[in-house]
Amino acid sequence: MTQETKIDHQIPKIKDTDAFLKNTSPKEKMDIPLSRQPFYKRPLWIFVLLLVFVLIAGTGVLYWMHIRQFESTDDAFIDGDIVQISPKVSGIIASVYVEDNQDVAAGTVLLQIDPKDFEARLNEARASLMAAEAKLGAAKAQVDVVKASTEAVLEQAKAGVEQAKAAIESSLSQLASAQADVAAAEAEAIKRQADLKRFKSLDSRVVSQQQLDNAQAASDTAEAYLISMRKRVLAAEAAVKEAQAKYAQSLAVLAAAETGPQQVAAAIAQMNNAQSVVDEAKAKVEAAELNLSYTTIRAPVSGRVTKRTARPGQYLQVGQNVLALVQPDVWVTANFKETQLTFMRQGQNVEIKVDAYPMHVFHGYVDSIQAGTGSRFSMLPPENATGNYVKVVQRVPVKIRFDQKKPHEWLLAPGMSVIPTVHIGRKEQQHPNPILPPSEATVSETAEFSSATKNLAEVGQ
Repeated sequence: MTQETKIDHQIPKIKDTDAFLKNTSPKEKMDIPLSRQPFYKRPLWIFVLLLVFVLIAGTGVLYWMHIRQFESTDDAFIDGDIVQISPKVSGIIASVYVEDNQDVAAGTVLLQIDPKDFEARLNEARASLMAAEAKLGAAKAQVDVVKASTEAVLEQAKAGVEQAKAAIESSLSQLASAQADVAAAEAEAIKRQADLKRFKSLDSRVVSQQQLDNAQAASDTAEAYLISMRKRVLAAEAAVKEAQAKYAQSLAVLAAAETGPQQVAAAIAQMNNAQSVVDEAKAKVEAAELNLSYTTIRAPVSGRVTKRTARPGQYLQVGQNVLALVQPDVWVTANFKETQLTFMRQGQNVEIKVDAYPMHVFHGYVDSIQAGTGSRFSMLPPENATGNYVKVVQRVPVKIRFDQKKPHEWLLAPGMSVIPTVHIGRKEQQHPNPILPPSEATVSETAEFSSATKNLAEVGQ
């Protein structure tokens, strides 16, 4: 048995520790070994373990409280306005003035289509316009001539009618006078014949031959005068008929002259037709000028030339894409899960990490949240009313704006991958200049949607 074992057996037998210490030499005290207890029963180790547990639990709680103030997703990309450039007229490309990835300002000439065909069409349209204007001038002059001639003819016809009326009245008066003369001549002839019969009935001794001859001559003269008066009556009747015929003719002329307004209206209609032809020719000239201007394709907006497929000598169709202009203003479209939108609002700050620049952090804010999931606006939206239904968490596009304009040293192009982190915590963390809510004109239309969003936030809290 070793000395250590002996001492171990001696220690429990010693009940008086002070006496043991007094009766034991210093050397023997150094030889006495300490008693060994399990480490988990030692106070120091227990304190250390408790401290480590508290630190780990506190760190976990703090981390959870911190991380719950943020929402992040890797389903996010740089987005921007891309303007597709396509010709409005078909033709062969004469010149291309821009290169790939070249920055251009609005109004810059991008390419030129051969304008010869369109110049010829413009000259043809202008010639047609000149011919139409000449016809219009002739039609206007014809209207003036018709107006003047119809007025003169109408006045002349009215005068002819009045003259015909006067001729009828004159011939009637002459007829009446002739008829009166015939009556007087008949009376005189009857008287002369009666005198001649009376003279012939008397004895030749009573009436001389001279008296008989005078009576015969007077009877013959009266008869001749009667015949002449009767001829005068016939002439007067003929004059009356002729005057009546001329009156009827003058009435016909007057009726024809009274159609002057219709003739003027017809001339005006022809003038209006000529005017419409002129207007049509002007429209064709304007269309030809417009098509000629379309042969010069200019940049509608400022941006960078991308995906240029136009080459000199290439034939272009209307609407064929020849290049795209990417505008400098870009933003982030982040597709968050619908469960991540509970506390997300407009104006909340966002940290943006671009995969192309892992060492740099961009800052922005939530601009707006789309009123609908991405699948709802897809080409073939899901139809959940048929078949077996499997619930899938939907994603909602969220538009995130950068705080500052895109710096020139950073290339941020549409399609680049980003990881946005939205701070959904305290209100004082919101962006100082958030996007204003909808105007009063649209508040009534969005009140129901805003109320539903607010109720969702209250339920989440």
